Amino acid sequence: MNVIEAIRARRAVRAYSSRRVDEPTIRSLLQAAVQAPSAMNEQLWIFGVVQDARQLARWSDRAKGMLLDQASTDPKTRHYGPRLSDPAFNIFYDASTLVVIGTKERGTYTDADGWLAAENLMLAACEAGLGSCPIGFAIPLLNTPQAKEELGFLASAAVVAPILLGYASVAAAPVPRAEPQILSWAR
Repeated sequence: MNVIEAIRARRAVRAYSSRRVDEPTIRSLLQAAVQAPSAMNEQLWIFGVVQDARQLARWSDRAKGMLLDQASTDPKTRHYGPRLSDPAFNIFYDASTLVVIGTKERGTYTDADGWLAAENLMLAACEAGLGSCPIGFAIPLLNTPQAKEELGFLASAAVVAPILLGYASVAAAPVPRAEPQILSWAR
């Protein structure tokens, strides 16, 4: 698979089998992640890997509670209220692996650096036959002092990009994309 094929094939997978991603594969994906560019080559990204289903279920419940608390002030979260209220809904979609991409300390460009690393990881996962999905719902929870401690992140660290990895149980359908909207082109 070449890069363009991976870009076009990668989908946000939200249905995973119970098959666990092995450690060598995860390490390979993390090696791909750190090949991303970083502002001034600081490479401040850090990673946490969670494959404990009970921990992910606890975090899912806590994250849903936090999101429901903010739903009254956030229209987008309010839209997801029924799903977030469903005890059976797991924000991690029962994936076997969560890779948490963070930064040692927050700076002007560290979020961008983290998301660049995330895209490398997701494209490498696609090439390896894995599904992936960024989980924005998890960011507030994962930035709490307790969750950062569980991840081994220092208090000064920040979680930027939680990415699910696993083997898809259902193929994700292609998503139509609009043509680029070029608003200017100075020549």
